Amino acid sequence: MARVRVLDRVERLGNALPDPVVIFLWLIAALIVASAVAAGFGVSAVNPLSGERVAAESLLSEANVRRLLVEMPQTFVRFPPLGLVIVVMLGAAVAERSGLLAALIGRLVRAAPRALLTPATFLIGLLSHHASDAAYIVLIPLAAIVYREAGRHPVLGVAVAYAGISGAFAGNLLPGQFDALMLGITQSAAQLVEPAHILNPLGNWWFTATLGLLLLCVAWPVAERWVEPRLATLAVNGEALATIGVEAKPGVLSDAQRRGLRRAGVVAVLIVALFAALVVSPGYQPLIDHAAEGYGREAPFYRALIAGFLLLFLLCGWAYGRAVGSIKNHRDVVRMMVDGLRDIAPYLVIAFVAAHFVAMFAWSNLGPILAIHGAQWLRGFNLSPVAMLVPLLLVSSVFDLLIGSASAKWTAMAPIVVPMLMLLGISPEMTTASYRVGDSIFNIVTPVATNFVLVLVMCQRWVRDFGVGSLIALMLPFSVSFGIAGLLLVALWAALGLPVGPGAPATWISGTP
Repeated sequence: MARVRVLDRVERLGNALPDPVVIFLWLIAALIVASAVAAGFGVSAVNPLSGERVAAESLLSEANVRRLLVEMPQTFVRFPPLGLVIVVMLGAAVAERSGLLAALIGRLVRAAPRALLTPATFLIGLLSHHASDAAYIVLIPLAAIVYREAGRHPVLGVAVAYAGISGAFAGNLLPGQFDALMLGITQSAAQLVEPAHILNPLGNWWFTATLGLLLLCVAWPVAERWVEPRLATLAVNGEALATIGVEAKPGVLSDAQRRGLRRAGVVAVLIVALFAALVVSPGYQPLIDHAAEGYGREAPFYRALIAGFLLLFLLCGWAYGRAVGSIKNHRDVVRMMVDGLRDIAPYLVIAFVAAHFVAMFAWSNLGPILAIHGAQWLRGFNLSPVAMLVPLLLVSSVFDLLIGSASAKWTAMAPIVVPMLMLLGISPEMTTASYRVGDSIFNIVTPVATNFVLVLVMCQRWVRDFGVGSLIALMLPFSVSFGIAGLLLVALWAALGLPVGPGAPATWISGTP
């Protein structure tokens, strides 16, 4: 009961927080005051990378007030994650609304061998990150039904699917929209000290793929040796026949759906072949920069992957929709794209204020000044990379209990921690990876998470008196084990100085201090 009361307090505290838009407005107000005070006292620092002195500038100066009001539209549209999210969402909306993602998830779950039901369900959850809310609405209730048919507790299916989708959110086997979003925010922060710094949208892939496989190995025994025995005494006194978004026999595909998946598969192969041809075709390689060296040669290819995701989702969804009848003509495709942009309208509002916070932080010069002085202070302790990255992981995990949006938190934290750790030789990609691990640890046990209530309702369809405390207790073993595994992986990765993705430097970008 004491644990439930504590979690209830966390829930009330989280619900009492204002909308992220208001939080960013508060941050902007505090930033304006801080910039005026710092400029008044002549606060400055010497950038060790360029040797230039960086002085604080007041955001109330005539130049900065003029810039804020005159350049407001440009400030918004130049926010790096904005274009990435909109471009990918145009295609993802078609893939989701045509029914492609739901059919694919259902087919994968039904095809999972009964002996490997738990790892297969968790793996599909990992692969469902790109399906956004469709993963919650389709996979979780479907997993409960499949577990029930296999003679196992349906709530275990809910727990395994929820752990794969949300608890392991930092473990991404296939890169996608969220990777581009987070590294776009990181790039803006890195450019505070290195204006020409460009990050590869796949810069976290090797780390996130390794983390995903590690969490798969952790989730399997946790589910079957810890969680399932606890459910043995929990009677099933409900039936989820009218499960949200899932038909009576979900995953049993019609002939049209099978035909649609085959067509979508053919289109996916053609798109991959097209991008490969643009890289390896002799005499015609528009995605290779022959004038550059090292990573720079493949940089156009990596940056073109955003367009690749758009084409993949859009054309595969179109092919599937034509086969099953959910898309009759091009007008249906356009309508789906419009609906997809309508769904991200709340993000656009947050992006507007976040873009101005990031821009004004850069105008004030407080970011590099704090980073330089903070780096000098930390350098005096001669800390290892583990000692600097683990606290970041822990802080982001605490914030995750109160604020659901990973991108909102990272937008506020990145301008300080990314430049500071860069000056200590830690790559922005590694810093981002560490943050993402911490941010996902408590996703499945905090009541302030967006989909927590939805998952609770799905459990109550099978066990009527299943409460908030029941769901937290059910998911806590996953959360704790994922946190320990993620922390150990970050520590090991940093200690070995490994690169976290293609085109990314090693953890230490300037050698071990």
